[in-house]
Amino acid sequence: MDTYSAINDVLVKLINEIWELEGKAIITEEFKDITNNDMHIIEAIGTGDGDHMSSVARKVNVTVGTLTSAINSLVKKKYVVRERSEEDRRVVNIRLTEKGIRAYRHHEEYHHQMTEAIIDVLTEEEVPVLMKMLYGIGRFFREYEHRDSQDGETKTEERVRQDS
Repeated sequence: MDTYSAINDVLVKLINEIWELEGKAIITEEFKDITNNDMHIIEAIGTGDGDHMSSVARKVNVTVGTLTSAINSLVKKKYVVRERSEEDRRVVNIRLTEKGIRAYRHHEEYHHQMTEAIIDVLTEEEVPVLMKMLYGIGRFFREYEHRDSQDGETKTEERVRQDS
């Protein structure tokens, strides 16, 4: 197998495995009522005092309208609450409930374990090579997502809308 085919094969399998295994690892009995996409929205909201919808939408790369559908579902399931801003009543902030914070911490622990497993097998010299590779892959996905978004809905928005 040539280098191009080997790299392509590994990348395709790795991306599919990450998505599938992350879903299995983070969607446990306690969190069976949400999707992997929901968990990433919970991650984007974070554990702070709350954030406004447009900021969270930017973090997950969807429109506020697309995010609204997902947030409606997460509010019904008691992972998220909406609150009007005291400074500007037109602004709606969203924050995680205790249940949402538990989901956030669960997801955070999965990512911690995954990152530690990678770091544990690398030498100090290999870390910069991995970082360069990961930045390159990330740049490709950002550019690809941006190119597709010129035609309307991004792939991320499509996944979030389908899950809602």
